[in-house]
Amino acid sequence: MAAPASSAPAPAPAPGRPWYRQLYFWVLTAIVTGVLTGWLWPSVGTALEPVGTTFVSAIKMLIAPIVFLTVVAGIGGVDSLGRVGRVGLKSLLYFQAGTLAALLVGLLAVNLFQPGAGVHADPGALRLEGDARQYVKDGQDQDWWHFLTDIVPDSAVGAFAEGNILQVIFLSVLFGVALKAVGPIGEPLVEGVHRLSAVAFKILHYVMLAAPVGAFGAMAYTIGAYGISTLTSLGQLIGLFYGTSAFFVIVVLGAVTAALRINIFRLLRHLREEFVLVLGTSSSESALPRLMQKLEGLGIRRDIVGLTVPTGYSFNLDGSSIYLSLAAVYIAQATDTPLSVGQQLGLLAVMILTSKGSGGITGAGFIALAATLSTVGTVPAAGIMLIFGIDKFMSECRALTNLAGNSVATLVVARWENDLDAARVNEVLRARAPHPAPAADAGDQGEVPVEVPSKA
Repeated sequence: MAAPASSAPAPAPAPGRPWYRQLYFWVLTAIVTGVLTGWLWPSVGTALEPVGTTFVSAIKMLIAPIVFLTVVAGIGGVDSLGRVGRVGLKSLLYFQAGTLAALLVGLLAVNLFQPGAGVHADPGALRLEGDARQYVKDGQDQDWWHFLTDIVPDSAVGAFAEGNILQVIFLSVLFGVALKAVGPIGEPLVEGVHRLSAVAFKILHYVMLAAPVGAFGAMAYTIGAYGISTLTSLGQLIGLFYGTSAFFVIVVLGAVTAALRINIFRLLRHLREEFVLVLGTSSSESALPRLMQKLEGLGIRRDIVGLTVPTGYSFNLDGSSIYLSLAAVYIAQATDTPLSVGQQLGLLAVMILTSKGSGGITGAGFIALAATLSTVGTVPAAGIMLIFGIDKFMSECRALTNLAGNSVATLVVARWENDLDAARVNEVLRARAPHPAPAADAGDQGEVPVEVPSKA
């Protein structure tokens, strides 16, 4: 028999481990150490780039198989394929609403505080160089509907080799639907998928032990390569972006969770290890597998988590949406390019499309921004050079906000499906219990620990 689609029972509170054995403590320590290393010894920090990129690569190595196994297991365990279609449709509808809200918040903030006023940059004097030139070229070559055509991979193996999440989801849904359609013949395969999921998450457990080392290398490289002075040169824009993102998470997403009778601060605390990991690696993908585990641990069905979270990484990028509206209007203000209300709304309409399907792509924020400016034509695309130096620091905030947005989106879709037990969620959040494995038979219960050898 196939394993049920419902998640495991609520975990009982685990005996508390000392704070110095918690994963988030060691990742935070690694981040601080990395900042100091990159600041005091820039050449050493720059040389540590492979340490951070290798860890992120190890996480990305697992994302495609984990997404595939989770989606297939979720679809294989539902009692109706129609329910899968409903979950997908409801997810996309919420993603559109979330993207629009994020774009509007960013647009209001940049018009209210006007961080680009007084810069008076000459667009003709701006020269695209290095990676920025390639990002603009990619953006100019990118059509607004590219995410629709790119969803079909050239080969089944290629989707996994390239780590294209949209293509993996496409294959996963096809495989899961076919597995469900063949009836009893497919039940042993569904059971096998559940067992493979347990193995995949056990591998993730091993990889996560290296999270502090990866965060140290990534942060040391960022500070060593770009310097702390880069933060102060455009501090007003950085501060506005972080402040706007915090407002969106606490107020906008907080209002959504309040309607679900869930406290946003408890939810954020429950996901603290994932947020710290994202902060250290500047990649929201690094926390995707663990995020899916924890959301299932809140009692949300596997098929809802498996469809909503991975799809949200391409279609529900709240942080990237705030960045797009802030950056586009900032460039207009800095280059003294007048934008009427109608032109800004036109920018917003294009951003709703260009912000989709870019999750996990290097330079995705810049590519989407360049695609927007090239499509509209009212703001000089070369103006992205004004913010290119600080993009690395802003990418961390984008990733953190994207993570929060996709967590809330999953709760909303679960409620829409009448599958959200707010009492259970609050019980888990208050108890601060460890999240369970993806399914009741997965076999690996509990948080990913950080084993610290005791001194003799």
